[in-house]
Amino acid sequence: MRLPGKASVYREELEEISPADFFYRNKALAGFDNPVKATYTIIRELVENALDACEEARRLPEVSIVLNKVEEKDKSIDIDSEVPTELYSLSVRDNGTGLSAEEIPRAFGQVLVSSKYKLMQSRGTFGLGGTMALLYGQITTNMPFEITSSTGSKIHKITMKIDIQANKPVVLREQTLGVSIEPFTEVKLHFRGNYPRARSKVIDYLRQTAMITPYANIEFREPDGSLYIFERNVRELPPLPKESLPHPKGIDLELLQRMLKGTKTRRLVSFLETEFQKVGRKTALEILRRANLDPALKPKELTSEQISALFRAITNYDRFLPPDPSILSPLGEKLFMAGIKKELKPEFVWAVKRPPSSVWGHPFLVETAIAYGGDINPTGKVQLYRFANRIPLLYDASSDVSYLVAKRINWDVYGIKSLEEEPIALFVHVVSTKIPFKTVGKEFMANEPVLAKEIELGWRECGRKLKAYLSGKNRVKRAISRYIAFKRYYEVIASSLEELTGKRPAVDELLRKLAPTVEEGGEARDESQEA
Repeated sequence: MRLPGKASVYREELEEISPADFFYRNKALAGFDNPVKATYTIIRELVENALDACEEARRLPEVSIVLNKVEEKDKSIDIDSEVPTELYSLSVRDNGTGLSAEEIPRAFGQVLVSSKYKLMQSRGTFGLGGTMALLYGQITTNMPFEITSSTGSKIHKITMKIDIQANKPVVLREQTLGVSIEPFTEVKLHFRGNYPRARSKVIDYLRQTAMITPYANIEFREPDGSLYIFERNVRELPPLPKESLPHPKGIDLELLQRMLKGTKTRRLVSFLETEFQKVGRKTALEILRRANLDPALKPKELTSEQISALFRAITNYDRFLPPDPSILSPLGEKLFMAGIKKELKPEFVWAVKRPPSSVWGHPFLVETAIAYGGDINPTGKVQLYRFANRIPLLYDASSDVSYLVAKRINWDVYGIKSLEEEPIALFVHVVSTKIPFKTVGKEFMANEPVLAKEIELGWRECGRKLKAYLSGKNRVKRAISRYIAFKRYYEVIASSLEELTGKRPAVDELLRKLAPTVEEGGEARDESQEA
């Protein structure tokens, strides 16, 4: 567009794009940087959707994943990458809530449509991952995807695509396949990726997912037919997280304006009492006094200046009670240890659940664990397993707050000379309504002092249990060595006396006097193993 009176100046025309189009153009923001990471991300997103559906339905998850390589003649459709790609079909099936024929198109065919736009603990946040996996498959193959589901009655199968520019589902075919008593959902898509190079991350992700969800059965069939089965070893589900009101310390000015506009309360003091958690009448009146606002004002009629004054008063008030932690759903020590034992088979494991705290105005809770020995072997590096709201974090470990904490603890105090050279693994699980991730990629957590403190205290408590176990183990070794040494000594003396006197002393009777020492060491060992 030419500006009037200035022949050499042009103005670019403004363009509006849909959310689907935005993420199509910026695939890396959703974890689809390249065909290798995209292969891992597609499987991860669909598996997490499946687990969410099962836990919401309060059913022990049964998740089946089948990845097949598709032979093709024409490889003309590809994505912009120097990494070689192949055509795959992927099927992920779960026994969750299931979907009706009306729900399927909107749930899978629109970016940023989700049931997770609430202030509560959840694996995902944006309603983006599962749909982006389908969108990625579509843009790399130009093939539709299929959703087959039942809520416990008719089975509906819908073949569809996504209209990227309009961010709308396009239903190509709808079928009714009969009846299923059990609810289920199966997602099937085609995509171009590179599984051989993504394989180690995929297997590692599934193993860690099985670790943090020990109540799930997960099966994965690879393109070559290999079958991985991660069986549950407990039949107990963690409690469902609860939706929460925002905490005053977790809001910004934009959110405050939206809340004022959407509230059903008629008085400003009632707005503060009912729309926030941990705000009573006395606190609400004190905030309004500091903001110099009348408690009887109508929330929807506040001016911009009044809203700014209210926000400053909330921000500067430092006597709010901490956020409500009862809305969180931690895994618990019992389930955490069960998952670690199942997948790593250590000789010792101990888990600790720390008391709730808050960061960025959101409640959080840290669960830590330490495992030692057994099938855990030294690797020359810190073996650190990180989880956030029951999601394994596999990238950027050295930038994570937990890694920084692990490196600064003096492990020699707990009988560990080197994390890199001993058979030890560290675990951290953070649950929160808002995980303090550092970057858009959401692969490592920020080095927030309160979070670092909770992780350190949790590991130190686990470390004390490990020290007691190792001490008991060393006592047993010393007692056994002492017993063997004395037995050899007594045998020599007994043989000499037998030659001189013709009688052999009762060596067993002498050795029996050492038995209490060995048994004492054995009791210490058994006690540690029980712990």
